[in-house]
Amino acid sequence: MKRKLNDVRAIAQQAFDSLPERFRRAAEGVVIRVEHWPDNETLKTMNIASVFGLLGLYHGVALPFKSVLDAPTAADMVTLYRAPMIAYARQTGEPLEDVVRHVLVHELGHHFGFSDEDMEAIEAREDA
Repeated sequence: MKRKLNDVRAIAQQAFDSLPERFRRAAEGVVIRVEHWPDNETLKTMNIASVFGLLGLYHGVALPFKSVLDAPTAADMVTLYRAPMIAYARQTGEPLEDVVRHVLVHELGHHFGFSDEDMEAIEAREDA
């Protein structure tokens, strides 16, 4: 079955809605977008060679670095990339819903100030 952009948007919304309330409240105001592919400028900036190499991206200032004294800026945003997530799900055999949820939680983790290394350590502890 071919998953359309709106299908992945609905999966992302369901994933967000299923998160604990405390987590959702802390992510209030973060815009969640779904795009087909990452754009070339983003890939170049992040030094990623393949369009399949980026499943999601957080844009914004992480909560630990925000101040009430800062001038308002653009809304924090999580962008999920539909085609790379579908390809990853097919390659690994994981359900697309699980992949979307994992990528969404990972990118929201950046909003909370976690690095990739922090999140890998958390996941390793959960797997143990």
